[in-house]
Amino acid sequence: MTTNLIADDRATRSTRTAWPALATMFLGSFTLVTAEFLPPGVLTLVASQLGVTEGVVGLSVSATALTALAAALGMGSLFPRLDRRTLLVALTVGAVASNVLVAVAPNVAVLMLARLLLGLAIGGYWSMALVIATRLVPADRVGRAMMIVNAGTTVATVAGVPLGVLLSTFAGWRVVFAVLAGVTLVAALAVRVALPPIAPAPGVGWAAMGHALRAPGVAVGLIGLVAVIGGHITGYTYVRPALAELLGAGPGAVAILLALFGVGGLVGNFVLGSLADRFLRPLLVAVPGAIALSVLAIVLSSGLPALGYVGVIVWGAAFGGLLNVAQVWVTRVLPDRVEAGSGLIVAGFQTAIVLGSAVGGRGVDDLGVAATYVIAAAVTVAGGVMVRVTLGRADAATGTA
Repeated sequence: MTTNLIADDRATRSTRTAWPALATMFLGSFTLVTAEFLPPGVLTLVASQLGVTEGVVGLSVSATALTALAAALGMGSLFPRLDRRTLLVALTVGAVASNVLVAVAPNVAVLMLARLLLGLAIGGYWSMALVIATRLVPADRVGRAMMIVNAGTTVATVAGVPLGVLLSTFAGWRVVFAVLAGVTLVAALAVRVALPPIAPAPGVGWAAMGHALRAPGVAVGLIGLVAVIGGHITGYTYVRPALAELLGAGPGAVAILLALFGVGGLVGNFVLGSLADRFLRPLLVAVPGAIALSVLAIVLSSGLPALGYVGVIVWGAAFGGLLNVAQVWVTRVLPDRVEAGSGLIVAGFQTAIVLGSAVGGRGVDDLGVAATYVIAAAVTVAGGVMVRVTLGRADAATGTA
């Protein structure tokens, strides 16, 4: 009965209502991801002004991921009956407050507090995004809908982070976060106006999360995802010092390279996202492999700069499509528990961010950038092997290809 009601509700959503609503979710994801990944681009500036090492500032990414992890797992259980539109607006306003705190932070402790608040917004937002998309559009358009939402992530790397880095060169990193707070407030208002009321999905809560985790292949599959994403984050969190040291890139070149990463991510989001429904299994191997090869290309680029530029673009394209691949997988293995499965996917991503940025911080401070990037590539390859074995088997267990 509940499933039929959801199907009827989805079927009655007009295109005129659904796509503008998805566009506002695009804007929300753009602002949240820009805030989450801006610190690597301004790492040196923040560390210098706050009087700490780059590794310590890099741990602000871990701080964000810690609360994002908790929010992804627990947000649905804490608010099982709350309209999801109201919840998304509240979470986005929380991100506004976080950016304001970063802009005025007098020390690293306040910075970390602000990043913890941002993590709550990010974890809750992404745990709800997939289930909201499934309620806005018919089942055969969910992949296309999530490409729109996920495009906010890639546009953040194409425009948000590079422009933030560029603006920080002239106006300082505090101004960048103040501007970002204003844009995020606009996103919150847009969500409130354009998104229709969204009732919570059935099967929300800790028990549903546990049942989802015990589904065939899900637990081991998530470990594979954590390894792949962790390898990526190990390298990306410290991409600015890596490009400066290994490629000899100055501030302007770093901004260009980050823009190229984002361009690759935008292309990867749409190309790999459009292929994920039909070619899920091959992509589970190809995407991690491309990330690992790209990271190694940057390590080897000191004598051949063109290799580093190509590596950055391919890296961006591979990571840009990874979220789409993961989301298609979870809708196949957990078709009746999408909200719980989405929470697990977000939790896996955030766990990987915690581990990857922590390993990267220790590696950069103790081993150097090149050695850290080799570790990142090795972890990603290992994760890719797990993705092929575990996620492929989970997909087969549901009778999909």
